[in-house]
Amino acid sequence: MKIQNTIEQNLGALDPVYMEVVNESAMHNVPDGAESHFKVTIVSEQFNGKMLIQRHRQVNALLENELENSIHALSLHTKTPDEWFEQGGKIGDSPQCLGGSAIENE
Repeated sequence: MKIQNTIEQNLGALDPVYMEVVNESAMHNVPDGAESHFKVTIVSEQFNGKMLIQRHRQVNALLENELENSIHALSLHTKTPDEWFEQGGKIGDSPQCLGGSAIENE
């Protein structure tokens, strides 16, 4: 199973009213077809009354195995339905990667 599909399946436990998982690996210095960098936007009633760190910890707990073994970078946008509505259902674009390979940085 693709890592993106696994992320979507695991985060389904949050009963999201909206979820988008974007594989942003191609924006980084990784091999073609890599699944290591993801942007997750998830809107859930379960985030009501929780601070941002609590929301991120909740997501990280659901993705514990993937974070330990597969995912190198995870950008999280965790919103309540009210927050999502107030933002007009928009999340900004991720910036382009400015890094290079370890060899280039030596």
